[in-house]
Amino acid sequence: MNLGAKVVKHRHIIFIVSLLLLIPSLIGYKVTRINYDMLTYLPSTMDTMKGQNVLMKEFGKGGFSIVVLENMKSDDVTQLKADYSRIDGVEEVLNLEDVLDPTIPKSMLPDQVAKNLSNKDASMMVVFFSNSTSDDKTLKAVEQMRKVSDKHAYISGLSPLVEDLKNICEQEEVKYVTVAVLLSLLAMMLLLDSYIAPVLFMVSIGMAILYNMGSNIFLGEISYITKAIAAVLQLGVTMDYSIFLWHSYMEKLDSGLKEDDAMAEAIDATLVSVTGSSATTIAGFLALCFMTYTMGRDLGIVMAKGVVFGVIASVTILPVLLLRFNKLVQKTRHRSLIPDMTKMAHGLTGRYGIYIAIFCVLIGPAIYGYNHQNIVYDFTKMLSSGQNNLPAEKMQFLTANNKLSEDFGINTSYIVMADSKLSALKGKEMSDEIKKVDGVESVLGIDSIVGTSIPRSMIPSSIKSGLMSDKHQMIVINSKYKVSTNACNRQIDKVKAITHKYDKSATVIGEAPATKDLIKLTDKDFKVVNWISIGLVFLIILVVLKSVSLPFILVIAIEFAIYVNMGISGFTGLELPFIVPVCISTIQLGSTVDYAILMSTRYKTERMLWLDKRDAVSTAAAASIPSIIVSALGFFTATIGVAIYSNIGIISTLCTMMARGAIISMLTVILILPSFLMAFDNLICHTTGGLRDVYEHKRNKGINAKSRSI
Repeated sequence: MNLGAKVVKHRHIIFIVSLLLLIPSLIGYKVTRINYDMLTYLPSTMDTMKGQNVLMKEFGKGGFSIVVLENMKSDDVTQLKADYSRIDGVEEVLNLEDVLDPTIPKSMLPDQVAKNLSNKDASMMVVFFSNSTSDDKTLKAVEQMRKVSDKHAYISGLSPLVEDLKNICEQEEVKYVTVAVLLSLLAMMLLLDSYIAPVLFMVSIGMAILYNMGSNIFLGEISYITKAIAAVLQLGVTMDYSIFLWHSYMEKLDSGLKEDDAMAEAIDATLVSVTGSSATTIAGFLALCFMTYTMGRDLGIVMAKGVVFGVIASVTILPVLLLRFNKLVQKTRHRSLIPDMTKMAHGLTGRYGIYIAIFCVLIGPAIYGYNHQNIVYDFTKMLSSGQNNLPAEKMQFLTANNKLSEDFGINTSYIVMADSKLSALKGKEMSDEIKKVDGVESVLGIDSIVGTSIPRSMIPSSIKSGLMSDKHQMIVINSKYKVSTNACNRQIDKVKAITHKYDKSATVIGEAPATKDLIKLTDKDFKVVNWISIGLVFLIILVVLKSVSLPFILVIAIEFAIYVNMGISGFTGLELPFIVPVCISTIQLGSTVDYAILMSTRYKTERMLWLDKRDAVSTAAAASIPSIIVSALGFFTATIGVAIYSNIGIISTLCTMMARGAIISMLTVILILPSFLMAFDNLICHTTGGLRDVYEHKRNKGINAKSRSI
């Protein structure tokens, strides 16, 4: 018994089991931890991550935050410090009052300490957390700090950013899915020939999404980007499978088969159709797993699972729903808005040279724009550059960061982890040399604060224990340069060179050094993942179409669409978060190459029936274009609403690029691919299994015609 017959026979059991599986899926979805810190996906072998581990192990400190205090009395500052210190998750609080200890004469303090730590209107304190930047305990500590702070205290840094991001995501994620579902539903109702079938599609896909998200519990945690877009993306890329089943089922019914028999055959036909289609999509997502920056693996695994669940749901849950509501489905059928494409296809093949010329004209600007994208690594920009302006209460970290810049000229802070056995004299010389580096506002460490005139043994233990351990000492560097800028990266290189001159084992850690490492890492990752995704898709097309030439033609067509999509951003100056280009290149290739495979498969079939090349290409285009339009618009509507609605820059940009990419790929396959098939028909016939006989027949026919003319 084939799968289709088994599904139809046991449909009641399948329906009950599918509902019961929603219970563990919901539990898994709720308890899966969400990681909002993008720096934690850096390899643990990097010096910045090793230094972070030392900070945690020896000092009991993870993340840290600088709190700007404006127009606050000394007593109020002291009280605030005490309030902060009592918060669970806060390891230590240091402020200027710690330095100005009565046991140390004020005249012996370096001028730069007072200059940079306090001015007439503001002062600041450094709060160290006992856990990492994005740890749940740290985020709760930030929340409590905000509650006990008055309106004159501004908490800056990466942990407050993560807390704000978490709050925004939790408020918006359900709305993302709602917007995507409503727009996709509207599009499918208009483009397909039924009003009710698209609703059943959404129910089936929705269950598959819950299974996928629930199974993430086995991964331990997923990134906030994965959680935010996984449902929307799974909806967009797996909608095709439901459409395949629907069309096949309707064809079988219209041919006169009974409902059960029609569905059984439709299931088997759909499984064959979506196997190759889903394979390219899965390959695109799995290519992300080869990123050294492991957020790619996070997204890749979740989305590859999502495609598998989508395929399973389309041949099990959806058939059950269609059979259960068959009468209602049949009553609500209507004519599709998509017209017959025969004339359009005939016109495309008649003027194929024009479209090849358009391809040749556009490829140059596309490559130029692609190579001049505006990539950003600043997490502040990634969060705050959405379509809509967020109110200040949702962007508290940004207000605090601006205050730190305005009052003290500090735009980022990072830490040097040096050997504690480094002498006070050497430590002072190193700090003084670092102070001279362009953009360094202040250097705060044991030796830079108290100098060499006071023995370390006389330094209050409250200060010394916070900045020194048995093996390492901690030096905080405040910089006027913003994270990820060329100036900041050059500064870090100079600071590293200076520290290694005095201590070869010293490491520089924090958001800015980690971001600098991230820039190098993702540039390499992008190239590796891009080639792996192309290679995997190429091999799948090679196997599915049994052709040497078609994989080149199809991949070139979709890569052209990708270059146009990303090239537009190069010309418009759109800021692309660093993770976006690598995601778009793999997602757009894996999910939209299906359009090209669909048309090429039909072209191959028609050529094997001995149609000449123009009739074969015209027939293939006319038959494929409606399905391609429905598929592309389904992907577009699933993502464009989120792109417009989202207040989170990275989510908005990613969905914008995916929506635009679906349309560009659709236009490329409809306009350019038929021209390629016309132009390279001889090559395709000669290098494709099943078409060599066509090539030989054509060649022999030409020879015979030539002989007759002689």
